[in-house]
Amino acid sequence: MTDMGAVQQVDIDHLIERYAVILLDAYGVLVNAEGALAGAAGLLRRLNELGKDYFVLTNDATKPPEIAARRYQGFGLPIEAEQIISSGSLLTPYFEEHGLAGKTVRVLGPSGSLAYVRAAGGVVADAADPFEVLVVADQEGFPFLETVDATLTALFAQIDAGMPVELILPNPDLIFPSATGFGITSGAIALLLESALRLRYPDRDDLKFTVLGKPQPGLFLAAQRRCPGKRMVMIGDQLATDIAGANAAAIPSALLLGGVSAMLSEFPAVGPRPDYVLASLDPAG
Repeated sequence: MTDMGAVQQVDIDHLIERYAVILLDAYGVLVNAEGALAGAAGLLRRLNELGKDYFVLTNDATKPPEIAARRYQGFGLPIEAEQIISSGSLLTPYFEEHGLAGKTVRVLGPSGSLAYVRAAGGVVADAADPFEVLVVADQEGFPFLETVDATLTALFAQIDAGMPVELILPNPDLIFPSATGFGITSGAIALLLESALRLRYPDRDDLKFTVLGKPQPGLFLAAQRRCPGKRMVMIGDQLATDIAGANAAAIPSALLLGGVSAMLSEFPAVGPRPDYVLASLDPAG
């Protein structure tokens, strides 16, 4: 392990003064399942007063931006739909690039996840129907054990029959912070399915999910297209997604000490490293 003190510790003022665009993770930085986190509302009001660009880069693939914005506003966060860039929105360019429009898709997730797939041109399959694409978008919106078991059984049957299946994971987060602790999310479901596929088909190295959200650079590239040429910094609470994704897009990053990062006392000796450590979102740091 490596001491966290080896990374420059700053307060939020340093980032606001140094960077033209602030990128923010949602869960663990701005909100948890119960509401806004400490300092989030004050920071966003301040950014609005300064006229500074900011975007919420979220691996959530369950709420279209308009619905997500209303939810954030209900928590007292002045976020507009156009400031939200979600992993669900990356399904449309992915479907276009890979010719998946019109394909039948089994979706694990709530109604908002199904809406993202339909917007991308996918035909959502009923639970008992065969499918050409599997999108694991979220851990909610379905009977968990029964649905995961049925999906795994269907995957085995289709692969055994020589039917190709495209595996897509918009949200690769493994865990998320909640008011009572932590929970698993869609990345953990995909990991379970991949492990089972590896066990049954040990010689197949193609049976893996394509990841769209962080740590892949897609969300960051989308933000750069909205503010070309401007200096950006990413504030996140997860090394494996927020910080690794910023690194992949060559964008500086700050690890906020809260959310998932609250489990850390030191940085792992190997792995993604932020440019900064941020104790809080408050000006006093």
